Amino acid sequence: MDYTSKLRFAVSCSSNMNRSMEAHGILKKRGFNIESYGSGTQVKMPGPSIDKPNCYEFGATTYEEIHQDLSAKDPLLYQQNGLLSMVDRNRRIKPRPQRFQAETREFDIVLCLEERVFDQVVDFLNRRVGTSGNPVHVINIDIEDNPEEATFGAFFLADMCQKLEQSVDCDEEIDQIITDLEDSNPKRNLLHTICFY
Repeated sequence: MDYTSKLRFAVSCSSNMNRSMEAHGILKKRGFNIESYGSGTQVKMPGPSIDKPNCYEFGATTYEEIHQDLSAKDPLLYQQNGLLSMVDRNRRIKPRPQRFQAETREFDIVLCLEERVFDQVVDFLNRRVGTSGNPVHVINIDIEDNPEEATFGAFFLADMCQKLEQSVDCDEEIDQIITDLEDSNPKRNLLHTICFY
């Protein structure tokens, strides 16, 4: 891509681990102005059993530290279930998982990757004290939280971002772009709302 991205994109899943980081990596490679986040209260990853997840603090913990922690706990388990390679990819993209609700920068478009995340992001944007009054489009695309779906989803997002980036007036054209994408991808649950900074 040989242009400078004019739109500021953010992408958020719950823990800033799998789906948002896969999208971050692919969109960054394609030249988009992109940041990624989690919207949950902490970074949660599968553990040795359902009731024993690995939990980390947003902002305070680096991907490097998470990688070291998982390697020390059970390298075989976390190698087999793909967590170590996922965290390895993440640490090559940025230093640490970030929480959307702690971010002060403004974005033009926030892409949420499940409905619960969409609700958390919209709730946060609607509750915060307005500063600039600038609009932000919040879009939800449901993407299942597994490596294959994260990759398919990231390419779908790249396609959407490309169309938004190429629009003459994003605010005017965004509804039509979303409608067209829904028509060609009927399985994707797309939601769209506008909030203000």
